[in-house]
Amino acid sequence: MEIHQVYAKQGLQWILSGFYLFRRAPLAWFFVCFTLLLIGMSISLIPLVGQFFFTMISPVFLAGIMLGCKDMEQGKSLEMAHLFAAFKTNAVPLITLGGIYLIGQILIIGLVMLIGGTQMTDMMLYGKRVDESVLMGVMSSFLTASLIALTLSIPLMMASWFSPLLVVFHNMPPVIAMQKSFFACLRNFIPFQLYGLALIILTIICVMPYGVGLVILIPTIFASIYVSYKDIFLGEPIRFKNYQPDFQQANWSDSNQEPDQRDSEIKREASSPETTVNEVPEERVECAQCHVHMPRNQAIADKEQFFCSEEHRRQYDATHNSEK
Repeated sequence: MEIHQVYAKQGLQWILSGFYLFRRAPLAWFFVCFTLLLIGMSISLIPLVGQFFFTMISPVFLAGIMLGCKDMEQGKSLEMAHLFAAFKTNAVPLITLGGIYLIGQILIIGLVMLIGGTQMTDMMLYGKRVDESVLMGVMSSFLTASLIALTLSIPLMMASWFSPLLVVFHNMPPVIAMQKSFFACLRNFIPFQLYGLALIILTIICVMPYGVGLVILIPTIFASIYVSYKDIFLGEPIRFKNYQPDFQQANWSDSNQEPDQRDSEIKREASSPETTVNEVPEERVECAQCHVHMPRNQAIADKEQFFCSEEHRRQYDATHNSEK
């Protein structure tokens, strides 16, 4: 499968196209995302294993939403069943993706705690206070650990970004799907930088009014993942089945017109001089002054002479009167 390299501006186009996909069925998107949020919160309440379990099955839900995006592109509607559709088709490889991602997260967290030391771990997990003499050392370790965590989390996210879509749409094995996803993000690193920066700004804006804007932003992000997948792996934008370009509408415009309008156009064409087969050619005359030919009904007649304008008639009369 070929990985296309796109322009940097496509990072913004993914968000715009994702918003357009959300706008086609905002209520359905709201219920799907709200249901996913309730499922995540409910599973996370399970002690110890709740959050780990939801992390493992989250690629299955994401793949189901992507199936819904594909159906929307084909003119179908987004339904609640799409959220669980991938459980019937690719559940095992998708859960495997979630397990690999979970292991990666655990390793990163363990490395952060190892670098930060026990004092930073106690301060973060248990809120333990530390002396001012060692606070600077703890903060320095915390900064170093945070930078390392960010450096390792980005490749893990890159490997996980497209992998559920590659599994559900192309039946790729989990490891190969993660490799493809990583190199796709790496090859389009600049568009993804612009995409991430725009999402950070939009998130800040959406959170300000009591988080109401997240109702629009979260579905837009889901839809933008599908748009970016089509752009990078298929090399094409989203196309809706019930959409016709302007040139197609022009070619078949007669079939979309009302009967009365078509009848009036037919009558107008029938009465038009250009469409009359047996029409008599219009008589043309010559101006006696400048010898320009013109239709007889537009000429000025004076006795047996014709003129193109009143001025030429006066000039003709003045010339002939002086000769006499």
